[in-house]
Amino acid sequence: MGFFLTIVVLVVVLGLAWRFLGSYMAAVFDGRVQFLGWIERPVYWALGTGPDHEQTWKRYAVSLVVYSTVALGVTYLIMRIQGHLPLDPQHLGGVSPALSFNTAVSFVTNTNWQNYGGETTMSYFSQIGALTVQQFVSCAVGVSVAIALVRGFARRNSATIGNFWVDVTRFTLYVLVPVSFVAGIVLVSQGAVQTLAGPASIHDVLNGVTQTIARGPAGFMGSIMQLGTNGGGFFNADLAHPLENPTGLTNLIYIVLTLSIPVALTYTFGKMVGSVRQGAALLAAMTIIFGVWVGFTSYAEHQPNPAVAAAGVVNTHVGNTEGKEVRFGDTSSALFNVSMTQTSDGAVNSASDSYNPMGGFGLLTGMMLGEVTPGGTGSGLYTILVYAIIAVFIGGLMIGRTPEYLGKKIQAREVKLAGLAALVMPIVVLVLTSIAVSVSAGRAGPLNAGPHGFSEILYAITSQGNNNGSAFAGLTGNTNFYNIVGAIDMLLGRFGIMIPVLALGGALAAKNVVPPSAGTFRTDNGMFVGLTIGVILIIGGLTFFPAVSLGPIVEQLSHGKFF
Repeated sequence: MGFFLTIVVLVVVLGLAWRFLGSYMAAVFDGRVQFLGWIERPVYWALGTGPDHEQTWKRYAVSLVVYSTVALGVTYLIMRIQGHLPLDPQHLGGVSPALSFNTAVSFVTNTNWQNYGGETTMSYFSQIGALTVQQFVSCAVGVSVAIALVRGFARRNSATIGNFWVDVTRFTLYVLVPVSFVAGIVLVSQGAVQTLAGPASIHDVLNGVTQTIARGPAGFMGSIMQLGTNGGGFFNADLAHPLENPTGLTNLIYIVLTLSIPVALTYTFGKMVGSVRQGAALLAAMTIIFGVWVGFTSYAEHQPNPAVAAAGVVNTHVGNTEGKEVRFGDTSSALFNVSMTQTSDGAVNSASDSYNPMGGFGLLTGMMLGEVTPGGTGSGLYTILVYAIIAVFIGGLMIGRTPEYLGKKIQAREVKLAGLAALVMPIVVLVLTSIAVSVSAGRAGPLNAGPHGFSEILYAITSQGNNNGSAFAGLTGNTNFYNIVGAIDMLLGRFGIMIPVLALGGALAAKNVVPPSAGTFRTDNGMFVGLTIGVILIIGGLTFFPAVSLGPIVEQLSHGKFF
């Protein structure tokens, strides 16, 4: 499928998802969808809770932390003892402590950073019982936090923002399970492998060589890893692997799955606060930045690879095909990888480390903007709402009155919480990157020297701090240093933002609505969209420009031209 035809199909399909999936999710979280009540009720009984047991933001946050701690422990344990568990046809032993810790943190935080080759490290039991389970629930956790913040805008004089256990259960049962099941059937029908039979051995009689081909439950894992913007694939080659991404159709399906929920949540937001225009304004800001990043990254990858050109091999008819599947091409590969780095997905169908310097710049900076265009499942919405609150505060200063957003006064507490949530990620990423380039254990990781080696380190820390999971694969990450530092990065990048967001939701829910007046700063028009985009770009640019100047920008300039 051609690049521009793919764009047209994406626009149409995502437009439908925005309207219908967004409306459906609003109904799910409002409790109007109950056809699986016979499953819901036993879950609530076992947890000792239910829809009538509303929680304050503090109780909601405690539930979030308790669940995540238990999930981390169980996931870690399964990987450590997988050699003694069933569904291990390759007889793989237990995973090392540091790698198990990093991987458990990775999947619980919806990052899915992988310092291992899936088919050679994880048993089927670990892939299904630990990693795939977390791909469902970690996604539901992110969306639940976003909905808690939305309730903060929608409610008046309320001490509660919902129930964590109910939100996670409903989103998993009514959205993730049915959609990923249908998508999994389609993916398997296209050739994505789905089996528990173990690897296949193929003997070449003519050459006397036997080849072992890894197989496993990859098809259905692929559906939830993309729908939940997880990105952790069964195979080491991820979605460049023909047994996980066999056709052009599956490649398109993976992009659609990744973008659907983050895009549709803007409609859900508008529906729940009583103004779809408000959600459309957020979607417009997301779409403009996403389109610009797809455009210049695709253009950069349509240029010849400078290293190949320096070797005297120049083909003016194709772009940078190094590290890419010929069945997808350079521009479609750029679209795919930008989609995965503009969300918290991180899956790739081409080697990001082989991109041209400005192509890699596009992937890297997409994460540095906070992954809000459209961002991950839940995390994209609550992060762009944080930026929107900052934009409203700035807008209020410009018109000389107390800023308001959806009738809620944005006062000192709300601005402080929004500022904290916006700055946690940049501070964590820059501090940990500085540590990594300052110690010998960190400098031993990159494959390349110079600015590209720095980019490999910066990309890894940025990816984990944004709970993305993609990588410049030239970095050797499976070391004690990067496993531990990466785990800290992922935990702070996840919960360092979620907790202030929940506190923000609680503060907003307790407020009454102020009627709009002639001086009210509108938040559903083009001016607000532009201001929000400006806030996103300024925060990302001011904090990260010096760092990217040392990496992809100086690398590009070393080739004698900027673009």
